Amino acid sequence: MSDRALLKFSTEDCGICFQMSRFDHKIADELGLRFVEVKLDDAPTYRKYRKILMDQVPDKASMGWPTYILADDPEGTFSVLGMVKGGHPKGEFRAQVRALLPPD
Repeated sequence: MSDRALLKFSTEDCGICFQMSRFDHKIADELGLRFVEVKLDDAPTYRKYRKILMDQVPDKASMGWPTYILADDPEGTFSVLGMVKGGHPKGEFRAQVRALLPPD
């Protein structure tokens, strides 16, 4: 069984990140995913998951806020299943994350 998690990379002062926080963790739960909030100003958590972010977005200038990365085994030898950048309405966000999941 894989340890699959939806990682949310965000900042404290991002309005869109705050809006998405009303439902993003609930959608991850609905889809059977562990949800991990990675705020860039939370140094210990950011250091723990930085390798995954840098693997997908080597130049942070090209990041969307927030950036969600779906990963298997994020604390180990991770593999990235996909990414969703920026803010989206709830239904669209759910569909985008669901589309990253491998077929059953």
